[in-house]
Amino acid sequence: MALADAPATGPIRRFALFVGNNEGGEGTRPLLYAADDARRMHDVMLRLGGTAQNDAMLLVNDSSDDVLTALSELERRARDARTKGDRTSLFFYYSGHAKDGSLRLGNTKLPMESVKARLAQGPTDMRVAVFDACRSGSLTRTKGVRKAPAFEVETDATRAAKGLVILTSSASDEDSQESDAIGASYFSYHLASGLLGSADQSGDGRVSLAEAYAYAYERTVASTADSAAGPQHPTFSFDLAGNGDLMLTDVIQRKEGLRIPGDAPPGTYFLIDKRGVVVAEITKTEPERMIALSPGTYTVKRRLIDRLRVGEVRIADGQISTLNENELKNAKFSDDPVKGTGLTTVYSRHWSISASGQYQAIFDAPTATGGLFPSAPMVGGEATVHNFFGRGFAWSFDGQYGWSTGVVASPRLGSPAGYRYSLITVGTSLFYEWNEEGTWVPFVGARLGLSLMNREFDETIFPRQSFTTMSPGVVAGLKYRLGRNFGIVARGRVHYLLYNVDETRSLGFAEVGLMLNYEFRD
Repeated sequence: MALADAPATGPIRRFALFVGNNEGGEGTRPLLYAADDARRMHDVMLRLGGTAQNDAMLLVNDSSDDVLTALSELERRARDARTKGDRTSLFFYYSGHAKDGSLRLGNTKLPMESVKARLAQGPTDMRVAVFDACRSGSLTRTKGVRKAPAFEVETDATRAAKGLVILTSSASDEDSQESDAIGASYFSYHLASGLLGSADQSGDGRVSLAEAYAYAYERTVASTADSAAGPQHPTFSFDLAGNGDLMLTDVIQRKEGLRIPGDAPPGTYFLIDKRGVVVAEITKTEPERMIALSPGTYTVKRRLIDRLRVGEVRIADGQISTLNENELKNAKFSDDPVKGTGLTTVYSRHWSISASGQYQAIFDAPTATGGLFPSAPMVGGEATVHNFFGRGFAWSFDGQYGWSTGVVASPRLGSPAGYRYSLITVGTSLFYEWNEEGTWVPFVGARLGLSLMNREFDETIFPRQSFTTMSPGVVAGLKYRLGRNFGIVARGRVHYLLYNVDETRSLGFAEVGLMLNYEFRD
């Protein structure tokens, strides 16, 4: 372990890197919640972990090179801080695939042993690494390794702790499991809940490294005991000098959240936000508990043997609210505000907007030889709400304008008559997106459109002609993410078109084009 030669004695400056990747490349299936887990941990540590916004980095679905670049930048900042006399710490979090001894970030790999060596030799006084990945326990096969519910750190803080601690979500021969019921991996969900205050066993309003691990271990084992994959056992290893425990979050200093008083009935309380997400799970015993929450309205649920106790609590900005259990109402289990996979349909729901350019080709003869409508280029826009009816199901609304020119045979003039053609379409689509958190997102669905066609002739002897019709069709395409928010979409649509004015003809059209897409994602 390499530390700076001169011991730092100033205030501690906390750096953090959060990495989440749902894709693991060849031989893996996409994860559902790894990216969300990273975002959740990033939010918790920025609010409660004493990490400044500029000292934290969040990487979602990025490559191994991106991770190493971000880590190098944080190490550079840490060295600069130590030259100023600051003590430093680094919190490294990874959620995603691990296979064959490497972290799998999309189609790139990062050997786990090289990550461990990099952290062991890092310039910060204290390094905490959390790996939520299958068989990540192989990282802890070293000095100090244990698969146990707790580890002891002396509480005498006169000698600050220095060194490396590694926490993993599972043992070296176990899979790390995700849950639709909580919209997260079990380990990351319980770790984040613990850092909000659920793990504060001492009641001092702060959550230490030891408390956070003990809570995450106990709750992860309990939550997975009856799962098909079997119980999942988090592990840790440590190489520490000094006696002080590292405080990960300070719940009381935030002065914003919910206090569960000592006289509240014991049991497990669930706090559910307006999206339907369980943001905290608190096992209440005799002492009062403090949970840090962002401002907003939360549903409180306490589960009894024969019923639920359900109510609401409002957290105001910069204030601590106190739960009055007597205000909770009895409810049937069928009225549970958390209903399994329904949770995930709300959790990642978000909007996107797109600007489109496309070409509409009519399945008909040219208008000069008897066709009714010309093909035309089109421009337009689209708004989509993703995961609206369930994870992967999207609902969109679109509008386009098209234009063209052409000629039709005109016996009255004895020569072809020129015209200007315009087209306005509006429609709505329902489609399914696969791998919606990935870099490549294929989709397929159905669309119902309304088309308004107009034709104005160059010769004034002919009246303006208009035709309006509803048109059902199918849509398919592929989105490529340029980053977290921007993407390019290649899309095709095929529609049926019924003409029934002076004759009845079954026609159709196809549209192919590109869209520039922007997603409003938390």
